[in-house]
Amino acid sequence: MQPANAAGSYDMTSQLPGATGTPLWLLAELTYRCPLHCVFCYNPLDFARHEKELTTAQWFDVMRQARALGAAQLGFSGGEPLVREDLEELIGEAHRLGYYTNLITSGIGLTEARIARMKDLGLDHIQLSFQDSTREMNDFLSSTRTFELKQRVAKLIRQYDYPMVLNVVLHRHNLDHVGRIIEMAVEMDVDYLELANTQYYGWALVNRAQLMPTREQLQRAEETVNAYRKKLGNRLRILFVVPDYFEDRPKACMNGWGSVFLAVAADGTALPCHAARSLPGMDFPNVTTQSIAGIWRHSDAFQRYRGSDWMKEPCKSCPDKKKDFGGCRCQAYALTGDAANADPVCGKSGHHNQIGKIVFDAHATQTRQKDMNVQPLVFRSKANSLGFAAQETNGGCKEI
Repeated sequence: MQPANAAGSYDMTSQLPGATGTPLWLLAELTYRCPLHCVFCYNPLDFARHEKELTTAQWFDVMRQARALGAAQLGFSGGEPLVREDLEELIGEAHRLGYYTNLITSGIGLTEARIARMKDLGLDHIQLSFQDSTREMNDFLSSTRTFELKQRVAKLIRQYDYPMVLNVVLHRHNLDHVGRIIEMAVEMDVDYLELANTQYYGWALVNRAQLMPTREQLQRAEETVNAYRKKLGNRLRILFVVPDYFEDRPKACMNGWGSVFLAVAADGTALPCHAARSLPGMDFPNVTTQSIAGIWRHSDAFQRYRGSDWMKEPCKSCPDKKKDFGGCRCQAYALTGDAANADPVCGKSGHHNQIGKIVFDAHATQTRQKDMNVQPLVFRSKANSLGFAAQETNGGCKEI
């Protein structure tokens, strides 16, 4: 699932970039277990070998330490956080500690009894994901039969007076359905609709050639979104997150590495961003053996790309380095083999031409769908995850 960055988010822009600062946003990835099998999931490919999960008491301790350090917003994510039977306990403790709490969910497992309990315990916000506007595409993209269930959950969220926040990840297979997705959101009385074009990490990177839209698709979708914004006004706020591969300026990933964001994975691994496990040569600390303050302030993993001293050219002398922080480290590694390089999305990067080639090659692949050599979509599953883990163990490489 994709992390929330829409309605109800704490304002993190006031944090000084490059400073050690405070982890204002704590993301608790409670589990990698999930009933869905989404082809764009950002969870690590080898999630199946990270089955150990923090206990309730350990999560309580993480929340207390992070709150003492200044964390203000807490997102419960996964996998699917609802598979944790102690989720309500965690919500109650987070509320007691003074967090603004978000549940980032597929909705699978959210009953009326559970949402009523969560409301009583002080849960502030729920973000619900859909894969598309029709049962056929929603269920195909998640490899489940969940469309009607999600519709029922959407009604529950509204019934219990939560702001209705809907997230839909966009890609080649559903980008042309943006108008219908917006109409579905209107019918559901949604307050905020986040249309997040796929960012190519984790499972989405493996499926990049199959998920990459055309520039014409993207342009049509933007035109559709702008028309609906004009038509609907304040009735529905639509956020449209443009995919990196069609830009020439990088996004300020996580508002800067180790600046405001701290993720704690299910096994207690502390990460400066959701996809950081993909970076080689990084010794990520674990909250079961180190304090949150020590991890945030002193660990090599959080210091490595903090600030600007690590930068090479063209970032080092770029006047925008305190705006975009060189872009995404994980994307830089995935596309150039060196996480310290400028994000290739940037037009100043010597690797920027790779972006255009990737888009072109993806479109060429999509025109050869009947070719037996074209890789089909790889769905997130334990079996596929174990296969990727075995490749890494045996020194193999994953062809992307």
